[in-house]
Amino acid sequence: MYKIAKENLSALFRLIAETRELYLPVKTAGQTNYAAWSEDAEVDLDTLKTVKSAKDAFFPQSEGLYTVKKEGKKISVEPEALKEQDFVVFGMKACDVKGLEVLDKVFLSDPVDTFYAARRDHGTIVAMACHEPEETCFCKVFGVDAAEPKSDAAVWTVGEELYWKALTEKGEALTESVKELLTDADEAAVETEKEAIHKIVEKLPYMNLSLEGWNGDALSEKFDSPIWEELYKPCLACGTCTFVCPTCQCYDIKDYSAGDKVSRYRCWDSCMYSDFTMMAHGNNRTSQMQRFRQRFMHKLVYYPANNDGMYSCVGCGRCVEKCPQALNIVKVIRAFQNQGGVK
Repeated sequence: MYKIAKENLSALFRLIAETRELYLPVKTAGQTNYAAWSEDAEVDLDTLKTVKSAKDAFFPQSEGLYTVKKEGKKISVEPEALKEQDFVVFGMKACDVKGLEVLDKVFLSDPVDTFYAARRDHGTIVAMACHEPEETCFCKVFGVDAAEPKSDAAVWTVGEELYWKALTEKGEALTESVKELLTDADEAAVETEKEAIHKIVEKLPYMNLSLEGWNGDALSEKFDSPIWEELYKPCLACGTCTFVCPTCQCYDIKDYSAGDKVSRYRCWDSCMYSDFTMMAHGNNRTSQMQRFRQRFMHKLVYYPANNDGMYSCVGCGRCVEKCPQALNIVKVIRAFQNQGGVK
């Protein structure tokens, strides 16, 4: 266990960036999101939740796949290079790290997504325990410990210091590369911090949320429920919930023509959009109710049915905060608990 004074964090980031790319929470125009570190970046480690998770570092919102060029009658295909540069994502919370486990089961299963796999291979995560979890958090419901992030290295905020602990080989390698800035520390202060975090978590309003009845065997019961007709009506189909979610993995593939070449790229998509998975004959989900139902059935039924009971939600609370109509997974779960009475 090591520690570093907050006033020395700029030196720490500078040292990491000498050998690796570094991504961390940066405040821009009043919004905090993950971005590449630079000397003039306004690093913001105090904001509990970035607007979007750090999912971008491993599954970018937009990503080139390959380019097709035509010269006369000759056509060539040039694939985009896979990630080769090592990088560090600093400050991820336990819920967002758990979100990557959800993505791993999608993108690292056969057939392996080589773009995602390369980023996972080259990425090192330094997770940060949640000093003060907020009212919209319910990570414990999905088995996430806000005080004990599982990553390559973990840090805890204690007063004006950050305590640092390597947890994997990647974490050990990173620790060795910055050890000149770290000092030895015992874990007593961190154990006290963990206890304080747990006490806050137990008092949060959504911690009593029950997942009883939600699992991979609940397909017919939940799918055919009339409760969906009551729930979906305020939905604007804006897709905000899917874009701030750390576990959503849907994407579309598009082509961009630049005269003598065509570039193919993929970008995030949303199951809440009417043109999602549009095919020649139309769309399999013809109503917003069906699209709304799909999102939550996938999180709570379809995904656990195919992934040994793991839910595709980590309780980060971003959808609770960002939905303009106050529709979110908490409201859905409670509506079924109350048999349609939305509370």
